[in-house]
Amino acid sequence: MSGAGDHVDRITEALKTAMASLESAGDVESLRRVANEHTGKGSVLVGLKSALGSISDVEVRKATGRAINDAMQSLDALVAERLSHLERAAASVAAAGEAMDLTEHLSRRSRGHAHIVTQAWERLEDVFVGMGFKVAEGPEVETDFHNFTALNMPPNHPARSGFDTLFVKYGDAGSTLLRTHTSPVQIRVMQEWDLPIYAVMPGRVFRRDTPDATHMPVFHQIEGLVIDKGITFAHLAGTIEAFTKAFFGSDFTSRLRPNYFPFTEPSAEFDVRSSNGKWIELGGCGMVHPNVLRAGGVDPEVYTGFAFGFGIDRMAKERHDVADLRDMYANDLRFVRQF
Repeated sequence: MSGAGDHVDRITEALKTAMASLESAGDVESLRRVANEHTGKGSVLVGLKSALGSISDVEVRKATGRAINDAMQSLDALVAERLSHLERAAASVAAAGEAMDLTEHLSRRSRGHAHIVTQAWERLEDVFVGMGFKVAEGPEVETDFHNFTALNMPPNHPARSGFDTLFVKYGDAGSTLLRTHTSPVQIRVMQEWDLPIYAVMPGRVFRRDTPDATHMPVFHQIEGLVIDKGITFAHLAGTIEAFTKAFFGSDFTSRLRPNYFPFTEPSAEFDVRSSNGKWIELGGCGMVHPNVLRAGGVDPEVYTGFAFGFGIDRMAKERHDVADLRDMYANDLRFVRQF
């Protein structure tokens, strides 16, 4: 009858052979095949384990079983280590094969830059965010309710006719349109945001206008909305003045002139003036009409607010002294490269 030493020697020899084979496996597929040959059915170690029952000596059987378990654990650990190594190597090879040279090559030619209106849009957002406002967005295809009704515009208002507004074929006739201003976003903000509200809404708007030096059928606006307790017209005037100096410079100042808008009461136009004394009309503003607050789900007995809005295109036009709005969209490189 053989002793425990004979069995352990056979186990040790099988372990050495298996480890050498695993170390020589050059890829994941080869490693899995070799591992199965030395640890799966038909392998020497599994055969020795199956023969444990034929060993009559209890101590020899225990010693042989421990040696087999130790050998199997050593092989499992080696397989895991080699598998991790080979998978990393394969991934590196694959990555190298798919690599792209993204080295930036400087050229004497211009690489382009943001459009003049985009520059103004981004700068306006930066200024208002610096003043404590949040930026809000809304859909360009709007409902009649959000674009007109909620803004206290009567059914016979000229803007609701097909001569001024671009309606789309969706739902009931006249119920859906390309928004004519960014004011509908104010309604959506009031309906969806928690109070108080300090927000600006930049965006693209659409009107049935014939392009000329000062008008385009597609242009851009930015509007501001403040809703809080105790808001007065003085807060509006102060905000306009703070914005004017922040955007244009300390040499500029602002003024308000009485006007009428259905969605604000009282209403005003606001102008800015530089050190040369020239006044430039920018947009409209006023205290949010109680009917508009109600349409937005805000109680006008508790909250008050103000709103203002102006054209981003006009802002860019005045800032850079552009004579004709159409030049900003003609894509003439002689014009574009100036900004």
